[in-house]
Amino acid sequence: MIPRLYALADSDVLAARQISLAAFASQLREAGVELLQYRNKQGSPQEVLAVLSQLRTIFNDTSCHLIVNDRPDLAVLAGVDGVHVGQEDLSPADARSVLGPRGIIGLSTHSDLQIKAAEDSCADYVAIGPIFSTRTKPDHEPIVGLEGVRRARLLTTKPLVAIGGITRENARSVIEAGADSVAVISGLLVPGTSIAEVARDFLNILR
Repeated sequence: MIPRLYALADSDVLAARQISLAAFASQLREAGVELLQYRNKQGSPQEVLAVLSQLRTIFNDTSCHLIVNDRPDLAVLAGVDGVHVGQEDLSPADARSVLGPRGIIGLSTHSDLQIKAAEDSCADYVAIGPIFSTRTKPDHEPIVGLEGVRRARLLTTKPLVAIGGITRENARSVIEAGADSVAVISGLLVPGTSIAEVARDFLNILR
């Protein structure tokens, strides 16, 4: 069963907010987050590997699963748990050939057709979004809304992760629409409130 809260550490978002990756991850560990993806679209392989090593150290002796965006080869080299790929990245089958049988593979989808293809793939979970408007990815796909979550739930038996504009205020409605988990980026960064407190709020709301 996938954890209800799927935290994302996006290098661009953290840099824009002047938040260090170590501080962000340490707050998530304090809150008890059990699933974290690191996303860095511009970083060199060496930079990404260094961060993944840092994350492994921070989450040592916890039950948190670590996922890296796009790069199954770096997941293997860093010894993290899996990879998340998009529609323009490696296919789940190609990622599986790199990761091996035990690695976790997630796949982003934005339409019924993509969800059906994901259902037939070797992906371990399917992400659907954006659910709501989000500024994290200005060039995002069209918003699918809660109706998109309900439709996706009918099209796949795999764990369903909803992403895009999810906050403490709307997270429960996403779960009630059929998602198993909500992926949160900017929603964890609330001015005047610690990341750990916001993450704990999410965990309580999503129970």
